[in-house]
Amino acid sequence: MLTEFEIETMMEIPAILEATQKLKKDFIRTDAPYLEIGDHDFFGLIMLAPTVGVALANGSVSLFEELALNKKARKASKGGYFLKKDPTVYAMKFLLDNYTKWEEKFFDVLKIAMSSSFDIDKLKTKEAAVVDNNYDEYKRTVLNTPYILIRFISSFFLQDDEHIIQRRSMNKTDYERLLDIGQKLDLHRIPVFQQFCQTFKVKG
Repeated sequence: MLTEFEIETMMEIPAILEATQKLKKDFIRTDAPYLEIGDHDFFGLIMLAPTVGVALANGSVSLFEELALNKKARKASKGGYFLKKDPTVYAMKFLLDNYTKWEEKFFDVLKIAMSSSFDIDKLKTKEAAVVDNNYDEYKRTVLNTPYILIRFISSFFLQDDEHIIQRRSMNKTDYERLLDIGQKLDLHRIPVFQQFCQTFKVKG
C-alpha cells in the first residue's frame, strides 16, 4: 500500500485532489451519508479498490481477507488510529457493500492518479502480449520501471507489497479477477504488469 507520506504527495497534485474530492462527495451523498473522512483517507480508500475487487472475486470476503484489507487501510490513513476508529477502515465497509456500483468511478480516479504521476503511455506496448515466464528478465524489468508504478501495482494487488519480485500462488477465480482489473486500469499493455502476472502460480 502507498504510505501515508506517498499519499500526501499525491494530494498535492491538483488533478488527483480534484478527482478525489468529487468522488468523495458523490460517494458520501449516495451511500455513506454519515461518513466523516478527509481527502487523504478517502484517497486511501480509492487505492484499496483493486484489492477489494480481488477479495470479492468469490462473491464475499473471508475473515482473513477482511483483516488484510483493514491492515492496508490503516497503513494508508493519515495519522495514527490504533486506539480510535480508522476512517478508511470504516469507509471500506460501504465500498464492500456497494462495490459493483462504484468500481468504475474509483478506477477512473486511479487512472488519473497514475497518469498524473508518470507517463503511462510511454510504457505501453501496442497490444497486450503473452510474455515468457522469464523470472530473471522480470526482475530486471522491475528495476528499470518507474518506482511509483511499482508502488501502484504492489498496492493494488499484493498484501505484502514490499515483495513484488517474489513468486506467489493465487486461486484461479482471484487471478482472473486480477487480470480483469489490470485491463480496466489500462495496465495490461505495460510489460512489467504482464510479467508480474506471470509470477503467480494459479491453483484450481
